[in-house]
Amino acid sequence: MLSRIADSLFWLHRYMERADGMLRLLKTSYILSFDKVQASGISWGPALQIFTALSKEEIEALKTNDAAVLQYMITDTRNLNSLRVIVTRARENARGVQDQITKEVWEQVNHLYHMVTHPALTEKLAGPDAIVAIDALITSSDQFCGITDSTMPRGQGWNYMNLGKFTERCLLTVEFTNIFFRKVNYDFTDEQDILFWRSLLLALSGYELHLKNYSNQNHNCNVAQQVLFDKNFPRSLYYALDRANKYLCDVSEMNPVEGTPPLCRMFGRLHSYVKFSDLAIVAETGMEPFLKEIRHELNEFSRLLGQTYFSYA
Repeated sequence: MLSRIADSLFWLHRYMERADGMLRLLKTSYILSFDKVQASGISWGPALQIFTALSKEEIEALKTNDAAVLQYMITDTRNLNSLRVIVTRARENARGVQDQITKEVWEQVNHLYHMVTHPALTEKLAGPDAIVAIDALITSSDQFCGITDSTMPRGQGWNYMNLGKFTERCLLTVEFTNIFFRKVNYDFTDEQDILFWRSLLLALSGYELHLKNYSNQNHNCNVAQQVLFDKNFPRSLYYALDRANKYLCDVSEMNPVEGTPPLCRMFGRLHSYVKFSDLAIVAETGMEPFLKEIRHELNEFSRLLGQTYFSYA
């Protein structure tokens, strides 16, 4: 497979996974912004910190205006990480590899692109139909995942796409976890109730699972256990790293280019570090240094992957 094709497939799924993560966080923030109790202290701050390059002062000025935040995050091209920009980049990558993806996958990416660029979307986001518009975008993103899974052949293209998807999911989980644990200064002993943590769990689509699986009241540790080490939770760091490692092994086996062994060893060390860690190790290391190290290693892996397989200088 040409490096240009592999690059586009990898980034197509990275952008689509980023769009999905952003939409889930925006929906959570929007719904909980109407919560009169405000037990979780939720605001637009986390979304603006993760998906924009705004300064603290700009975030403070913007985060109290629901309509302005939604428009900046979803439709404003001045925000280089807005949904419109992300989906446009995904569509550009999909356009260049139409012979490598199925017609259904291309049509779904194109459909989401036309949804997010429709002139009426800005007006909807400013009115009472904002949640309807966000739900429609999330549904389209979910349909992309289902269509891709049910129509794409399991070859090299599939491996590159899923390597991109789960690499991005790892980074999103790390960023979400870091933002929300920062509110308690990364302290497991500063116990908060479940209402405090529901914003993080809802943003990762793990709130119902948490209520079913965790019955004791040690919520700080329970949430950390789920989002970092729960092997059955599809948005946990453990699960996403495990899947990314699987697809990296498939890529390296089908296309063993020069530089593959050190790339696989690097990711293998990261995978093993998380796989054989637990909350005791995180508490000893510190949650913040632990997450920063994971983020650094993931970014370094992405850079080395580009040099090895995509001919980046």
